[in-house]
Amino acid sequence: MSVVFVAASQLPTPFATFTMHGFLDEETGKEHVALTLGQVNDGAPVLGRLHSECLTGDALFSQRCDCGAQLEAALRAIAKEGRGVLLYLRQEGRGIGLLNKIRAYELQDGGADTVEANERLGFAADQRDYSICQPMLDHLGISAIRLMTNNPRKVKALEGFGVRVAERHPLEIGLNVHNRKYLTTKAGKLGHMLGLQHQEEAE
Repeated sequence: MSVVFVAASQLPTPFATFTMHGFLDEETGKEHVALTLGQVNDGAPVLGRLHSECLTGDALFSQRCDCGAQLEAALRAIAKEGRGVLLYLRQEGRGIGLLNKIRAYELQDGGADTVEANERLGFAADQRDYSICQPMLDHLGISAIRLMTNNPRKVKALEGFGVRVAERHPLEIGLNVHNRKYLTTKAGKLGHMLGLQHQEEAE
């Protein structure tokens, strides 16, 4: 794996002062970070999240998704516990990139759902590669995690490279009138483990 550790620094936030670890994927040139709080390399399962970059949701307050709400909820949960990890992965738009995500949004404005839009652009519904997490977690000494996610692919990916998922904590947050169809599509077509309302709407 071509992901290598570069440097670490303190990162004060409104929630806690995290340690920010920078990693470089030498194969793609993408830069990823891990935020840790407390001692995470003692072997006990660590409260954590794998969060794929979403500029629109994380930084621009978009209501088209639940990403920004999930990011904030995960950081708050880690801060409350006083121990945890968040991997921030540069995989915008489920791996298709920012400009292609805007193209997909344009198709969604015309009636396509989030999966159909990606496929019309010639992409898979989800192109993210979670194998980049393995060297990051190895460097941090994390072998077991209490994962904050609704996505079963993340659980399967972590277990596939030897990280034990001791628990799964749902992150059902951020529902609004603009993202209801998006969340229903994630439940129905991507298998996300969302609430009963989304499951029923998907069916």
